[in-house]
Amino acid sequence: MRLDSRFWYRQIVWGRFVRGGVGWMITMPVISREFWLGPVGIPLAELMFPEYLKGKLSLDEWRILIEMHLLRFKAFNSGRMSRLLGVMALMILGAFATLLILFYIFVGRPWGPILVFPASSAAILLSLLWVRRSLRTWEFELDGNAASQFGTEQVTLVLEKMQGLDPRATLSSLADRFSAFWSPSISKRIEELRDQRFVGPPRPSRMPKIGFRGRAIIIVLGVVIFWSSGVIAGNLYARGQETIACVTNTCAALVVIAAVGYWSAILGALSMVPVVARRVRQARRKKKYQV
Repeated sequence: MRLDSRFWYRQIVWGRFVRGGVGWMITMPVISREFWLGPVGIPLAELMFPEYLKGKLSLDEWRILIEMHLLRFKAFNSGRMSRLLGVMALMILGAFATLLILFYIFVGRPWGPILVFPASSAAILLSLLWVRRSLRTWEFELDGNAASQFGTEQVTLVLEKMQGLDPRATLSSLADRFSAFWSPSISKRIEELRDQRFVGPPRPSRMPKIGFRGRAIIIVLGVVIFWSSGVIAGNLYARGQETIACVTNTCAALVVIAAVGYWSAILGALSMVPVVARRVRQARRKKKYQV
């Protein structure tokens, strides 16, 4: 209740899982009417613990570990992960489209479209490294949130104990090494937690939040840019023709501007879907509890 969990946990089960889970646990939603129809009630879920922790932790340590799981589970479903992946996709698509147009203009066929793929690999690598850095920083912030509630020393002791109990902490398999590349190791989390940089209230995000009105403005601007670029290109180059071939830099620039407007409108419209769904869900929940 204090963490405002979206599920009501009806029971705890034990299971054997080598990979998967959030914070050494798995929240398994129970297929029910509330799960499919939305906020007409509180969806049910089961909390799965790994069997290698049986009899290894005290009640206080279990309380800290469960809260760390709930904090991460709530954060991963808050929309921040979707925004992070969306920004990465925009970076890759923007770099690919820009390089494709530049190579087509300055290199030409047939080598232009071919050379764009190895050239865009640098943008893909940089975006993946940026996502990795953001995910690791996010893990440290969540540890700091737990430490601000239970104390740094208590959370550090739990992490040290889990470092000796978790078989994945030894990085014995290739999958464990791949997972450790994206998320920090337990020893690194302990080191950052003792450094006291992430303990306390979370830092405000550097990425500005765009509301419903801002998204609508982006859609309108995208449509206007796309339409005006087409009108200008038609008046300058079409001259009664249905199709034209861009042979000048001005025409290519208009094509780039039109593509930016087109994808801005499309992505803005897609980003409004979860916002509208969230508002409808909140209105239904508010109406239900008022009744």
